Amino acid sequence: MAGFLSRERIVAPAGFNRWLVPPAALAIHLCIGQAYAISVFNLPLSRAIGIAQPAAADWKLTTLGWIYTLAIVFLGLSAAFAGTWLERAGPRKVGVVAACCWGGGFLIAALGVHLHRIVLIYLGYGVIGGCGLGLGYVSPVSTLIKWFPDRRGMATGMAIMGFGGGALIAAPLSDALMGRFASASSVGVAPTFVVMGLVYFVAMLAGALAFRIPPPHWTPAGWTPPAGRQAHVARGHVHVEKAVRTPQFPLLWAVLCLNVTAGIGVLGQASPMIQEIFKGRVSPSAAAGFVGLLSLFNIGGRIVWASLSDFLGRRRTYFIFFALGAALYASVPFSGRTGSVPLFVACVCLILTMYGGGFATIPAYLADLFGTQFVGAIHGRLLTAWSMAGVVGPVLVNYIRQFQIDRGVAKADAYNLTMYVMTGILLLGFLCNFAIRRVSEEHYMTPRELEAEQRLLRRSPAGAAAAGAPVDAATGRTAPPARLLMASMAWLLVAAPLAWGIGSTLRKALQLFR
Repeated sequence: MAGFLSRERIVAPAGFNRWLVPPAALAIHLCIGQAYAISVFNLPLSRAIGIAQPAAADWKLTTLGWIYTLAIVFLGLSAAFAGTWLERAGPRKVGVVAACCWGGGFLIAALGVHLHRIVLIYLGYGVIGGCGLGLGYVSPVSTLIKWFPDRRGMATGMAIMGFGGGALIAAPLSDALMGRFASASSVGVAPTFVVMGLVYFVAMLAGALAFRIPPPHWTPAGWTPPAGRQAHVARGHVHVEKAVRTPQFPLLWAVLCLNVTAGIGVLGQASPMIQEIFKGRVSPSAAAGFVGLLSLFNIGGRIVWASLSDFLGRRRTYFIFFALGAALYASVPFSGRTGSVPLFVACVCLILTMYGGGFATIPAYLADLFGTQFVGAIHGRLLTAWSMAGVVGPVLVNYIRQFQIDRGVAKADAYNLTMYVMTGILLLGFLCNFAIRRVSEEHYMTPRELEAEQRLLRRSPAGAAAAGAPVDAATGRTAPPARLLMASMAWLLVAAPLAWGIGSTLRKALQLFR
């Protein structure tokens, strides 16, 4: 089994179609993207004992908020470890471990709900599931960057849009399953966790087994790297140990952390937030539709902004995120005061496009600054910024809300101060992005050092035989019908549940505008 999962066994053969890799990446990211829909479970879990109304022994929302926070913390920590491991082990092995952690974490969390032990939910979903999130998140990213050197932004957008789109499937699926399993003695969360854990395990395993990597030095037929000296774009490769010691790394760390902090807290409490701001006007079902609608804009922002960054440049794209995002956050309290649900939804949805776009653009930003050889490892280390944001963002939203309520502020106005704090955070991110410059060439690996690293990836006869082999990459040549059929079926398998999720989301989201 170890040999079957090894990196050498998944070097693409001659004639391989690179468009088979994005569906494999999407299969994993659509599963772990469920994390963005965890807020759908918050209110049911807050009355797990009382069923109809919260009982004295029921968990508070502040207690439940730590489930999501722990998951994001361990996402970043595991990604920091897995980034370096990924470059050696390959995406298939990392993806299989991710499937075991994510699916198994749901089963342990289900036991915690059944026994009403919050520690088991923290352990299952937060710690073990969080490790599955991190491993599953990094496994496809560097692979797709290597398959699509001609469109780095689009490639990372294709991979990471699945993480944003996972809630499009998870939110309506969770709502439907809880409705199916709910009874007079249960809110239906535990059996829902069991079903989702098993489904996610199978889907992620299938995606991991479908991964292939390009041979060393491979490029798409007919494509040559741009000869021009693009600003901020590296002309070599920086080793991961040197990259993290450059001035650019902490600046990028801050850029990602601040952008994520401004969005993650709102996203984690999206369902209860809209119900409290517009009390009596937004039903739990419509709130679930709102969570899904945010995911729709999240996923759209990931592919659109990341693709635009191929033309605008990564630095300019982040300037837009921070400037426009700050203006929108400052506008959210106004939309609440006017009582306009459409205006509130529009502001938050636009914010989420840039939140998702930031995630999808950052791997290409890293590849531009440090080269592609260690982009997976560098990306993994950078995701510790997500861990920090996963703590700071929800804490700001949850505890500032509670502080305001304790001071006598109405629940509908309890989020206003948080929005202004988020505005300031984004302005600070604007300054950090402004300070980023091209990495000095003294940090680049020498040709001999680069060859030594690449030689480690060609240890087996299979890897050596594949090196330099031509790979069909949709470059204008007509691919055999069997390959086209295989690629079409792979895309259909990931597009079908996503289309169902989009349809369900839009139907529920319409309730927001009635």
